[in-house]
Amino acid sequence: MARVKLTDTTLRDAHQSLIATRMRTRDMLPIAEKMDDVGFFSLEVWGGATFDSSIRYLNEDPWDRLRALKNTIKKTPLQMLLRGQNLVGYRHYSDDIVVKFVEHAAQTGIDIFRIFDAVNDIRNMEVSIRTAKRVGAHVQGTVCYTISPVHPIPLYVKMAKELEEMGCDSLCIKDMAGLISPQNAFDLVRALKEEISIPIDLHSHCTSGMAPMSYIYACQAGVDVLDTAFSPFAWGTSQPPTETTVAALRGTPYDTGLDLFLLTEIKKYFEDIKEKYRGILDPITERIDTNVLKYQIPGGMLSNLVSQLKEQNALDKYEAVLAEMPLVREELGYPPLVTPTSQIVGTQAVLNVLMGERYKVVPKEVKDYVKGLYGRTPAPVSKEIVIKVLGDEKPITCRPADLLPPELDKVTKEAQDLGIVKKPEDILTYALYPAIAPKFLHGETKEETLAAPANGKSAAPLPSEFKVEVDGDLFNVRIISAGSGMSVQPAESQSPKVMDGAITASMQGMVLKVKVKKGDKVSKGDVVLVLEAMKMENNIHAPHGGAVKEIFVKEGSTVGAGDALMVIA
Repeated sequence: MARVKLTDTTLRDAHQSLIATRMRTRDMLPIAEKMDDVGFFSLEVWGGATFDSSIRYLNEDPWDRLRALKNTIKKTPLQMLLRGQNLVGYRHYSDDIVVKFVEHAAQTGIDIFRIFDAVNDIRNMEVSIRTAKRVGAHVQGTVCYTISPVHPIPLYVKMAKELEEMGCDSLCIKDMAGLISPQNAFDLVRALKEEISIPIDLHSHCTSGMAPMSYIYACQAGVDVLDTAFSPFAWGTSQPPTETTVAALRGTPYDTGLDLFLLTEIKKYFEDIKEKYRGILDPITERIDTNVLKYQIPGGMLSNLVSQLKEQNALDKYEAVLAEMPLVREELGYPPLVTPTSQIVGTQAVLNVLMGERYKVVPKEVKDYVKGLYGRTPAPVSKEIVIKVLGDEKPITCRPADLLPPELDKVTKEAQDLGIVKKPEDILTYALYPAIAPKFLHGETKEETLAAPANGKSAAPLPSEFKVEVDGDLFNVRIISAGSGMSVQPAESQSPKVMDGAITASMQGMVLKVKVKKGDKVSKGDVVLVLEAMKMENNIHAPHGGAVKEIFVKEGSTVGAGDALMVIA
């Protein structure tokens, strides 16, 4: 039995899981050299939400972070998490964008690409896998692990074999919600070992409390690599602790051979770093939450929902939202709950409960998902939901990216016209995040303060506001009392609230697109503005015909619930 190797996630998934991806590069670099000396299989340092968080909250260039880490870490491969055709964003990008991103990431310092697709549709992974192989990187093909009537072990084995045939160098079992039991871990790894010859990595979270036990069983079945994090950033919704795993495997056939004294020294550094971020650490994310076994919701989603509803004294909605999520997931074809499907299912469930009517509000992303634009769903979407969401439209059956024309030349010109291109990767940053990148690249983003959030802020009795947090982003959902229902209208199926011709935002969000200009004539139902809220796009429709008299916002503006967007006279 060969030694088990470890991938350390402290600099990516661990802080994404516990402190909403807020760790600064300046807190990573002082310890990076020591981490390089440990002898890890790899260090996961990039991808996932780190890209978005860096430019949205930290005023940091993620490409500069990667370069800085690569200059310090000389021996250990640097690894990133790549969402297949979604890259590090929330929609599918055209093939030429995917190719350019993967090429540039490899050139800047990524050695191992862990590539997955949220619905396990391999067609969405093809271009990134092929490109990463072409540039000489190690490709870790990934299966997203979940439990449902349509996810038996043979399904994962079949996918793994296809990934190996595509040239993947290793395979990752990505258990993002901490659902894999010890016995299932043993059975799955053993079944994979019988059918594929590439190394197998098990990635799990401690959300349910089972991950350390599942890791031991996986070792007994022949797993090659385990994902861990230094103990200050382990447990809870993060990975099992690195030091504990090393100590537990000592003297067994799976001994990692890593130096526990060096690990303890590094751990002390991260203890201090954790204290620095204490103000944004929700204690709930550090706890075991066996609710995940019932609702199969990743820990970050659960803990954020609990803490925000509790803060607003609205826990009466909590159980209803929890019960709604598995229903929505079943209706949408049992997708694994991982970005972006976790946002798609979670946001739809929240809206279903808060609106008091299911699917009354359907964000653009949910419609796109039902239409097949995110890929082939594990099981067919409920026919009733297809009709309710799409009407007479038919879902697509081709690879979604086949419908996307090349974008690179277009976004290059747009970025250059905006005067935001100082280095080649600025074009890619803009391509991925056209709404927030210009502000960041113009140097207008301010670094978020690390001070503890202010408490005791009282909300007016009417209207009341619920705070809902999705993957670290906080949104206000306003409820109008006195029987008028929720003011969460901005979706394809509903017109926004209008007062004296003013269209107002019904929830906190960012203006992605202003579709009209002052003086334009519009008809009832025309899309006049696109608002991003809870990482979903919501079309704002004209409630009546008329002329655009005033526009109070511009693209990139952040608006609050009730803010006036424009006036149609």
